Amino acid sequence: MEKIQREFLYGRHAVHEALRAGRRRIYRLLIAEGLQPRPILEEIRAMATDRGIPLLTVPRARLDAITDGHQGVVAEADPYPYVDLEQAWAESAGRPDPPFWLALDCLQDPQNFGTLLRTAEATGVHAVLFPEHRSARVTPAVVNASAGAVEHLHMAQVTNLARALEQLKERGIWIVGLQQDPRAIRYDQADLGGPIALVVGNEESGIRPLVRRVCDFLIYLPMRGRVASLNAATAGAVALYEIARRRDFQ
Repeated sequence: MEKIQREFLYGRHAVHEALRAGRRRIYRLLIAEGLQPRPILEEIRAMATDRGIPLLTVPRARLDAITDGHQGVVAEADPYPYVDLEQAWAESAGRPDPPFWLALDCLQDPQNFGTLLRTAEATGVHAVLFPEHRSARVTPAVVNASAGAVEHLHMAQVTNLARALEQLKERGIWIVGLQQDPRAIRYDQADLGGPIALVVGNEESGIRPLVRRVCDFLIYLPMRGRVASLNAATAGAVALYEIARRRDFQ
């Protein structure tokens, strides 16, 4: 018999959004004894009760033994439900606005990964592509870093990111790489309207050459300070909001 894989989600916002999204099975909730009443805690309890999810009140030390930063709430749940490229495309094509995708090329820092996914959800990104290897994955730490926002995103883990982006190009999506490069266009002067997939590269080396060659064009953020670049999460957030602004947040 195949062993059921489970993981522990932690943090109030992460657990709250996992319950709201309802895309993965949550087996039980562990709540620390003595928590002060808060609206978000009451919502968590109400959603769990409505769905018949067992609620266990336990000593805080039990949650400390599972993970740090739990804020008194832990959920035992199925692993994150990835989608394949075709599922992501079907969801994107069914929306009233032009496709808006984010591709993360070997982003490895879980905090950057989660923070950028939080911005992606806030700006209306339809789906997120990332490679199966040499990349962060959607772990409980990433869910927590995204404040649970990743629970509302369609995350497609692909074997070959360059090939997946080529498939999007064939469907009429412009592939735009975010990269400090002499050939790049300043982000606020580029044509960022219409169907678009923004590519954000690795924290150290940026977008890999093979993926860069798939891009229709590159954009960059101007710098006036002495530091050479912003980190991936910050730079990606600026670019995502610029694309959302061009789309008038519709």
